[in-house]
Amino acid sequence: MATHHRQNAAGRRKVQVSYVIRDEVEKYNRNGVNALQLDPALNRLFTAGRDSIIRIWSVNQHKQDPYIASMEHHTDWVNDIVLCCNGKTLISASSDTTVKVWNAHKGFCMSTLRTHKDYVKALAYAKDKELVASAGLDRQIFLWDVNTLTALTASNNTVTTSSLSGNKDSIYSLAMNQLGTVIVSGSTEKVLRVWDPRTCAKLMKLKGHTDNVKSLLLNRDGTQCLSGSSDGTIRLWSLGQQRCIATYRVHDEGVWALQANEAFTHVYSGGRDRKIYCTDLRNPDIRALICEEKAPVLRMELDRSADPPPAVWVSTTKSSVNKWSLKGMHNFRASGDYDNDCSAPLTPLCTQPEQAIKGGASIIQCHILNDKRHILTKDTNNNVAFWDVLKACKGEDLGKVEFDEEIKKHFKMVYMLTITLDESDCFAAWVSAKDAGFTSPMAQTPINLGGPAAQEEGEVNHVNGEQESRVQKATATPVPSTHPVIFGEAGGRTLFRLLCRDSGGETESMLLNETVPQWVIDITVDKNMPKFNKIPFYLQPHSSSGAKTLKKKVMEHVYEKIINLDAESQAAVSSGSAEKPGEQEKDEDVAAVAEEKIELMCQDQVLDPNMDLRTVKHFIWKSGGDLTLHYKQKEVAPAKEYNPPCWSPSEPVDPLKCHAQIQSHLF
Repeated sequence: MATHHRQNAAGRRKVQVSYVIRDEVEKYNRNGVNALQLDPALNRLFTAGRDSIIRIWSVNQHKQDPYIASMEHHTDWVNDIVLCCNGKTLISASSDTTVKVWNAHKGFCMSTLRTHKDYVKALAYAKDKELVASAGLDRQIFLWDVNTLTALTASNNTVTTSSLSGNKDSIYSLAMNQLGTVIVSGSTEKVLRVWDPRTCAKLMKLKGHTDNVKSLLLNRDGTQCLSGSSDGTIRLWSLGQQRCIATYRVHDEGVWALQANEAFTHVYSGGRDRKIYCTDLRNPDIRALICEEKAPVLRMELDRSADPPPAVWVSTTKSSVNKWSLKGMHNFRASGDYDNDCSAPLTPLCTQPEQAIKGGASIIQCHILNDKRHILTKDTNNNVAFWDVLKACKGEDLGKVEFDEEIKKHFKMVYMLTITLDESDCFAAWVSAKDAGFTSPMAQTPINLGGPAAQEEGEVNHVNGEQESRVQKATATPVPSTHPVIFGEAGGRTLFRLLCRDSGGETESMLLNETVPQWVIDITVDKNMPKFNKIPFYLQPHSSSGAKTLKKKVMEHVYEKIINLDAESQAAVSSGSAEKPGEQEKDEDVAAVAEEKIELMCQDQVLDPNMDLRTVKHFIWKSGGDLTLHYKQKEVAPAKEYNPPCWSPSEPVDPLKCHAQIQSHLF
C-alpha cells in the first residue's frame, strides 16, 4: 500500500491516498459475504461483503465461470444491498457511512449519499412504492425515493430525505412491507420500533427479545412481523394487537438471517449455529433441518421463481456462497412425515449444495519487512506470499511454510535515506544520465526518474554515415489500471474508492477534483509530464565576511559574481554547459578555484560540495519558506566590501540541474 498526504489549502485535514495490491481481476469474494440479492429474470446473483466489493454472478449452472463483474466504490464492508426498479438499480449500504446507487445492469456507481454519520447496517425496500429506507449505528432511519435517486448525477447530487427519529440505540436490522405502509427497526435496544413512513409517525414499541434484534421480515400488508435475535429465538408479532403471538426456539445460538415464503406461512432461518431450518409458523413443532453450513450464516436469499421456493442461497462468514435445494424438503412436507420431536437431533435434508460460488482466501496476517518495500502475508488457507510494494504486485507464492521462519529468512540489513517531498516535488527527480548509471552518449543528459516516463539509455544508429543518438522512452512501473485507489482522511475516515481505469469517469472526476490537488490529476489521470519543479533559494554573505546582504533571490549563476575569476572562467561558468571540446576541462578548473576560495553554509553548517539542494533543504534547512544559503570567502586577508548586483532569473531553476551545474562548475 502506498500513501501520499496532502494538507488542503483551506486548513482541512490531510488526505491520504492508498492503493490496493491484488490480482488483475479480483474474481473471488474475500472474507464473509454480508448481503445477497437475486435477479431471476437475468439469472444473476449479487453478493456484497467484507472486502468492500459488490460482485455479479451468473446462476446459470451451465456456465463454467459464474463471475460476471465487480462493482467497486465502497471503502469498507458492504452490509446490505437491495435490487430496485425490476433489477435495473441496486442500492448498497456500507460501513464507510455511505449509501450508493448503482446501475445494476452496467455495473457502475451513479451517485453517493453521505447523509449517515456512522456505519450503515441495513436497508429496507417497498417494491410497490419504489421506496428505500436506510439505517445504522447513528440511530437514524432515512427514507429515499428510488426514482429521485436514479436521476442524480455527479454534478447534481443534492437530495432531500425524510427521517424517522426515536431510536435510542444502534440499528442492525430494518424491514418495510411492499406497500410502503410500515417500517420496523431492530437494535441493541432489544425492542422493535414501528413507524408509518407516509407520515413519519411512531406507531409502537414491541418488547420481548433479550438481545440484539439482527433480522426482520414483514408480510405484504404489514400486519405481521418476524424477528430473529441474538438471544436464539424467532418471534412472530401481530402489529394490530401490538404483541408477540408466537416464539420459535429452533436454533441453539443467535438467529442472524430470516426469509419467508410469499404466503408468510413458513420461515427459513440461519445464524451462529451454522444450521438452516424451515419452520411452519402455524405449528412451531413442525420443522425441518435443510442443511448445515461450515460457518455462521449471515444472509439467505430465496429463489422466488416458483412457489414453494425451489432453492435458497446462503452466505456465511466464509467467502463461498452456496445454493441449497428445497425440493426434497417440500416433498417431505407434503407427505406430512415431519419429525416433530424438537428434542431429537434432525438429519439434514441436503448434505451437498446444488451449486456453489467459490470464494478466495483472505489475508489474516502480514509483516512489513525491514526494507520497507516487501511484505509477507499469510491467508486463511495458511499460504504465505511475498509482495513487492513498489512494483504493486505479488512477488512469489511461498506455499504452506512457517510464517515466522520466512520473516527471519527475508531479513536484510538495510541502510536507507528517506526524503518526504512536498506537493508535486514527488514527481520531480532530476539527475544526470551518468549518475543514473547510463553510459555515453547519454551521460550529460538530465533525466527525470520521478515522472510517469523514464528515459532509458539511447540506441546509437548510423544514418547516412553520421552517428545519431535516439532516446527510447519506457513507462515507469505503474499501478495497474485494475487496482483500487482509496482516498481518506489521514488517520480518519475513508472518503471514496475507485479503480485506476475509472479515474476519468464523470462521478470519479468530480470526487477527485474535490479531494486532490490539480497537479496530481494532471500527471496521474491526464498523463501530462510533470512540470519542472525548481527550488529557489537565497544566497547571502555570512556575517563574518563583511559583505552586504543580498536583497534579491539568486541562483547558481551568482557564484560567478561573488568570486573574482578571470573573464574566460566567468564565461565558462555563465554558459552552464560545455558545448565545445576543451570547455569541460575549463569548467573543472573553475570548480577547483571556487572550492578553494569560498565555502557554503546552511544554518551555520558547512556544506559538502557534493550535497544537492534537496538534501540541504530537508535535512539541514528543515523549515518552510525559501532555502537560504550563506557563503564566506576562505582567504585570510580581509575581504573587501563587495556589493553583488541584484539578479533575478526569468524563471526558477531546476534544483537537481542546479546541483549538477554547481557540482560541475564550482566544487
